[in-house]
Amino acid sequence: MSDVREQTGGDDALVTDTAETIEIEAPERSARETRVRGAGRTETDGTTDEVAGAVDEDAEADSDDEDDEDDDPENTLEGEAEIAADYLEELLDIADLDGDIDTYIEGDRAHVSIVTESEVLVGERGAVLDALQELTRLAVMTETGDRSRLMLDVAGFRDRRRQELLSMAAAAVEEAKSQKVPVPLAAMNPFERKIVHDAVASAGLSSESEGDEPNRHVVVQPTA
Repeated sequence: MSDVREQTGGDDALVTDTAETIEIEAPERSARETRVRGAGRTETDGTTDEVAGAVDEDAEADSDDEDDEDDDPENTLEGEAEIAADYLEELLDIADLDGDIDTYIEGDRAHVSIVTESEVLVGERGAVLDALQELTRLAVMTETGDRSRLMLDVAGFRDRRRQELLSMAAAAVEEAKSQKVPVPLAAMNPFERKIVHDAVASAGLSSESEGDEPNRHVVVQPTA
């Protein structure tokens, strides 16, 4: 299987204390190059005094930073992505499927993508993908003890689906405006419904979710 990720350490690394875990795992996460989308840049005016002061403050805070490293939300999300990537890599090996693993952070979620041309792990309307995402979240929760909101994509399915939903929402908005009537859409999962709700709100109208799972759907209202 083609893989752009480095193999992680053995089980012994997982039973070390917190300090040892930080020292061992940090290089692996760096090598995997988990990306952070939408991260801002820190701006300074470049004055000598401010730079010197920042260096002094950083030096004094080194020990505190090390103690608080696990509390950093970004580090926590990167940890989720790493655990998920390891789990999926093993799954691909067992299933003898080709695919590379890509991880990044966007907003308050860790994202993991299996880059492959095969849609075996996608299934009809993404059913297999949704099930695999839940299994991956459970794997992360087993390791961290915390509920995960990680998003998984396979073969770019979710990106393509997002574009379809945005087009669908735009058409529904136009129909609701022109006909002055509510426009119901097809059944969607919670993540897809949120994409539509956000798109409708951006267009200046309101929308509601109606029905019960698995037939719960969005209804675009003709007014804000």
